[in-house]
Amino acid sequence: MTESYFDESQDDLTLEEDREEREYRRRYERRQRMRQERQRRMRRRQMMQRTLLLVIVGVITVLIVATVKHGKKAEEEGAQDQAVEAVEQPDQLEIEKIRESIMEEENAGKSETEEMEADKTETEKEIPVFRFEETEDTAYIDSADVISTNAILVDESSDQIVAAKGARERIMPASMTKVLTILVAAEHISEEELDDTFTMTREITDYAYVNDCSSVGFLDEEKVPVRDLFYGTAMHSGGDAALGLAFYVAGSQEAFVDLMDEKLDELGIADSTHFTNCVGIYDENHYSTVYDMAVIMKAALQNDLCREVMSKHIYTTKPTVEHPEGIEISNWFLRKIEDKDTGGEVVCAKTGYIVQSKNCAVSYEMSAGKTPYICVTAGSTSNWRCIYDHVEIYNRYIPSA
Repeated sequence: MTESYFDESQDDLTLEEDREEREYRRRYERRQRMRQERQRRMRRRQMMQRTLLLVIVGVITVLIVATVKHGKKAEEEGAQDQAVEAVEQPDQLEIEKIRESIMEEENAGKSETEEMEADKTETEKEIPVFRFEETEDTAYIDSADVISTNAILVDESSDQIVAAKGARERIMPASMTKVLTILVAAEHISEEELDDTFTMTREITDYAYVNDCSSVGFLDEEKVPVRDLFYGTAMHSGGDAALGLAFYVAGSQEAFVDLMDEKLDELGIADSTHFTNCVGIYDENHYSTVYDMAVIMKAALQNDLCREVMSKHIYTTKPTVEHPEGIEISNWFLRKIEDKDTGGEVVCAKTGYIVQSKNCAVSYEMSAGKTPYICVTAGSTSNWRCIYDHVEIYNRYIPSA
């Protein structure tokens, strides 16, 4: 009886793994289809062009031969001209056919491209490179009440740096990394797929435990809605949720990190920021700057899903067999800063902490004058001190309305 139950459980597990593998392949093949189609059309066009060139060379060769023989005899000349004409005429027809084929191929390629472009989601389109500029009014953050060793305040509407210190010095971003994690995941997941489920694995829960990551509390084999993985990553900084997104999108953390680094390149900050994991675990090759984190935050704010999950104060995950009442999670930073006077409203935030980086955070505020600002700090001495650093920066350096 026990063996039968075990066999049935193994069969169910195998079927589930097969289903997840098929789903991953489907998403991966969709992302690769456009690239392969472009390459195929390019190869065919090059082949057509080479064929056309060979035909033209052949025609020229025949004409040269005809010209050499032209002076021998008038009769032969006339006969040769007729021969050349006879040869040339089919070649001209062949050239026209090849040209028509190339035109048809190009038109077909345009139609396929238009169809693929129509099938693209908004998140797959190119995101502009952001540049924040210092001005003569940019202040140096010298307040004794700001403990963080690195900080930047950016006017998000004008891309001007309002105040900064050590903005381009290398830092360990810790869980601020997850801002890019949710951005990359959001760009590879459709609205419909948010209602899909991801089966949590022992590999993920063990990784989170061994590396002492924050965790939402999802259990092995728990079927978690993809939407809840986003909230768990952004709000509770769950390593289990972040890894769930990585595996759902790319099949492994390594493949997902490749997508993250591609995104850094798109944003124009790959020279000063590099990530080795999607969680924010310490690695000497996992680094950023507060300037670059402001760039990443700005990009994330332009994504509706990212903005939504980073602005939520309290959220309860969907009920599952393992958690029939769901799991209540919260954004600790937003809940603690909401009753502080910052001269506006802090709308979104993501914190981070590892021993090597100390406490860090990125936040987004809408000022009383309705101007949006991004603040990033690193190297603070505690969670609370990090919050007070943001309060001080917003109050002291945002211009009066």
